[in-house]
Amino acid sequence: MAAESHSGEPRQPHLTLVSGPSRGGKSRWAEHLAAQSGLAVVYLATGPSLPDDPSWQARLQRHRQRRPPQWGCHEVGGELAAALADLEPAQLALVDSLGTWVAAHLDLEPEAWAFRCNALITAIRRCRAPLVVVCEETGWGVVPATAVGSRFRDRLGTMQQQLQDQSEAVWLVLQGRAIDLLALGQPVPPDH
Repeated sequence: MAAESHSGEPRQPHLTLVSGPSRGGKSRWAEHLAAQSGLAVVYLATGPSLPDDPSWQARLQRHRQRRPPQWGCHEVGGELAAALADLEPAQLALVDSLGTWVAAHLDLEPEAWAFRCNALITAIRRCRAPLVVVCEETGWGVVPATAVGSRFRDRLGTMQQQLQDQSEAVWLVLQGRAIDLLALGQPVPPDH
């Protein structure tokens, strides 16, 4: 779970990705990793509030009830990069989730989207606190029926690969089981 520091002491990885399909347990695993860190946890929620959607409100309520009361929570929506700049080294940020952050920016044209992605990657590199980022897995076999669905799948997949390249820990969570991808996986060769 934790990497070693130069002194041999365990330390929290700077960037941990936790991905998986819907209802597979990825948020619970990310919360477990955050709780085990021993750091002050700040939950950064990237999703919309959607007060008129009872299903979404029920999901938000389940997440709130699982979180320890001492954890901070900031609803950052699409402004994740700015929120990362405010974190302190003694904190750990649990970002839930990359998919809702991507969804908040689906209307951006490719150039503006690339700018937003670069800003987030730069903010992650500069962030003084360790991060645990929850990412949805999409496109596991079904081709989206709409252009916006394809855009979401493609943008999220590309962002996941970019962030994985900078991660010290990467987990795939499905069917309630967490798999350490860096320990078990091999990198896919890049496109030429």
